[in-house]
Amino acid sequence: MENPMGRTVAEQLVEMLKAAGIRRIYGVTGDSLNFFNDALRRDGSIDWIHVRHEEVGAYAAMAEGVLGGMGCCAGSSGPGHVHLINGLYDAHRWGAPVLALASTITSEDYGTESFQSTDLNMFDGCSHYNEVATTPPQLPRMLQQALQHAWNRKGVGVCAFPGDLMTCNAEEDALCADLYRPQPVMTPSDAEIQLLAELINSSEDIGIYAGVGCADARAEVIELARLLKAPMAYTLKAKMTLEYDNPHAVGLTGLLGNKAGARAITGGKLLLMLGSDFPWKEFLDSSIKIVQIDTKPERLGRRVALHMGLCGDIGPTLRTLLPLITPKTDDRFLNACLADYAEVEEDLHVHAADPGEENLIKPEFVAAMIDRLADNDAIFTTDTGMSTVWAARYLHGSGKRTLMGSFSHGSMANAMPQSIGAALHSPERQVIAFCGDGGISMLMGDLMTIAQYNLPIKLIVFNNHSLGMVELEMQVAGLPDWQTKMINPDFAMVAEACGIRGYLVTDPDKLENTLQEALLHNGPALVDVFTNPHVPTLPPHTSVGVMSRYIQSQAKLALGGRMDEAWDAFRTNIKYIRDL
Repeated sequence: MENPMGRTVAEQLVEMLKAAGIRRIYGVTGDSLNFFNDALRRDGSIDWIHVRHEEVGAYAAMAEGVLGGMGCCAGSSGPGHVHLINGLYDAHRWGAPVLALASTITSEDYGTESFQSTDLNMFDGCSHYNEVATTPPQLPRMLQQALQHAWNRKGVGVCAFPGDLMTCNAEEDALCADLYRPQPVMTPSDAEIQLLAELINSSEDIGIYAGVGCADARAEVIELARLLKAPMAYTLKAKMTLEYDNPHAVGLTGLLGNKAGARAITGGKLLLMLGSDFPWKEFLDSSIKIVQIDTKPERLGRRVALHMGLCGDIGPTLRTLLPLITPKTDDRFLNACLADYAEVEEDLHVHAADPGEENLIKPEFVAAMIDRLADNDAIFTTDTGMSTVWAARYLHGSGKRTLMGSFSHGSMANAMPQSIGAALHSPERQVIAFCGDGGISMLMGDLMTIAQYNLPIKLIVFNNHSLGMVELEMQVAGLPDWQTKMINPDFAMVAEACGIRGYLVTDPDKLENTLQEALLHNGPALVDVFTNPHVPTLPPHTSVGVMSRYIQSQAKLALGGRMDEAWDAFRTNIKYIRDL
């Protein structure tokens, strides 16, 4: 890459970002970023997206990484780059490629506990690469390495620099390598494939648990299920890829799942866990033999003991394995799981058909209606908590839809920030955010970012006036919920004050027309829906002990003078008893 004479390090940085395909940088400019930002302004090729909070910028960059690009965010010295860290943790744990540019105090103030100085080792836990360039020759090499690590290892690369470095003359002889995107094919050895085939051919009642590592191997995974007469459960990250048009699909397991998915992964004799690093080991606890295949060998066996652990990409691995498989004829295990799944789907349909009542609209009714009205290629983002529950259970894949959230990190307030990145990365697609009232209020200032750039995002607020998932956690522990109630503003009026079309829905009969109007609105819109806070979301392994502790928590509410709440909860929950 040629370095014209007189170029500054800031200008060199801009050129390298352009060459790497960066088209947007999310951040809040200031002090140590000012000369870099000015170089961006003069070049004009990369957009600076002015978010109100750097955490929002990191989440928006993550969304670009999830959608197939390279996300980029920046934070100025001290508080600026510290604010990035939660979104970077989320991106890193998802495996979304994101470059983080962390500018720091001036180099002459290093080591003096200067104003806004920080320990940049804080990024070590949420990055594959984290280095500080302090001289002109270092910057291009470290930037290239941060990009290389982020893209090829799928996660975060941090390139930090003191603000004064940006004004230095670029080193003409410095190595300015491109971002290389190799596509290696990784499979287990022939001997390992042969052993796996022999194990599968000698086993009955085989289940498949498929993760996001199967995203590029949909046809191969479904063909394997067909040959094995195997039920297929899948993770939430893999739902949109593997759920639709799949006769072997039986849904999710875990906290968001159902009894069919639970049976598929624990009720047989052999489980093939493909491209998944499912973190909740209690849902994998059984006597079943487990084979795990993952691209990262360090992940093998870290949740449960394995019968066999193999390293490889799922597509190439299965293409090698499939010719060695003897087709199964016994479909009793598959049919049992499919029968369970049919019951689960019927229960979900029954709950979604119940609109609820004034101020207590059923969240299932809302989610199912959005699923029906949304575009065939919509991008959905969802906050952690109850919003994720409704997205997991009622949003359906089409082969073109995308669903993202904080599924590996479990952070609040991610849906709205991720929708910003999604809308900018894919302006031709509809973007719908499932927001909790706790989530939207945590980073509410960035409604102004949506308004400022006139992003046609549709924000659906599931407003149950509580931290709903936290309440449930306390209840199943036998505790009365405490400090979980939300005193909220009128979110529709807040949206209007920001220049966003706002709607408030308290009557279920008015929901469909309102959603249709909001989805058709040519610009950003927020729909604040008053939902029932007492709707339970019990996992598939709900035990007598869990139910007993839940009843204890409601009794404590009543004895504590909150009889009305306990009665409302009982009145709602009685409709769900049939599910158990």
